[in-house]
Amino acid sequence: MSVQSIGVIGAGAWGTALATAARRAGRHVTIWARDPDLAARLNREHANPDYLPSIALDPAIGATGDLAEAVNSDALLLAVPAQHLRWIGGKLAPLVFAGTQGLPLVICAKGMEQGSGALMSEVLAEVLPGRRLAVLSGPSFAAEVARGLPCAITLAAEHGETATELAAALGSETFRPYRSQDLIGAQIGGAVKNVMAIACGIVAGRALGDNARAALIARGLAEIMRLGAALGARRETLMGLSGLGDLTLTCTSPQSRNYALGAALGGGESLDGLMAGRRTVAEGVFSASAVVRRAGRHGIEMPIAQAVDDILNRGADIEDSIRALLARPFTAETS
Repeated sequence: MSVQSIGVIGAGAWGTALATAARRAGRHVTIWARDPDLAARLNREHANPDYLPSIALDPAIGATGDLAEAVNSDALLLAVPAQHLRWIGGKLAPLVFAGTQGLPLVICAKGMEQGSGALMSEVLAEVLPGRRLAVLSGPSFAAEVARGLPCAITLAAEHGETATELAAALGSETFRPYRSQDLIGAQIGGAVKNVMAIACGIVAGRALGDNARAALIARGLAEIMRLGAALGARRETLMGLSGLGDLTLTCTSPQSRNYALGAALGGGESLDGLMAGRRTVAEGVFSASAVVRRAGRHGIEMPIAQAVDDILNRGADIEDSIRALLARPFTAETS
């Protein structure tokens, strides 16, 4: 099938940015907003000032509060926060036919489900069994994508023809999809890098220096590789855009919500204060416990992820957590 129309499920910053990318690629685009008032505002103002201020949207991008209207497309981009994917999957279940020729559902959330430790594809396999799934992930700040700045991402699908067809539908001069069949690897990198970005933000907030941040990125990648290997991810995926690429971006820029949150924590602000009234989502806050839980099932050590989880969810003192990491035994770098 030829993908000519794209439904974007979620009208936050990332969903809006993906809508602009799809429209720039020449697709007919409908974006679904949970809040009908936001949908009306998008149609009236051709802008999303709540999430992407100062970004003008192509007037041809339509918005709706009716999920069935957005589903009437050739492919769906699921751009809701990771912890809401199960809910939206349930809403989509009666609207999306199963089967290999059914509507492709592209997972665009980067995270793991907090309660279950499930990957996003595993969540959808429960609530939308038998559907055609793909994963879009990689180093991609929403504002830069919306502005049309160059970006390369991983587009993974179990069946190669699905990835090829979606890449052709979404790709443009400045939005460059690289095809993969490794759905697991594309998700592991995207989920764990958010946790590592919080750690790197804490390093910045504590003024521990660029050496410490570089070490965290390298050792964070080692943790991603260990978890990925246990879950069946391909090494080359984790060393690519959706692994190393996304990790590097998120751990080095204050544009990252997770890095910025970590920096504020490292500077002495409280997590409750930072989370109160947030309009945007720092996925690493929710994924930290899921990552640690999933690693524990496989007997995998992830000391950086564990430290972040302890700080976020178990009231651990930041200084004590840093000291504990620095006091770990000297080991071979391949450990």
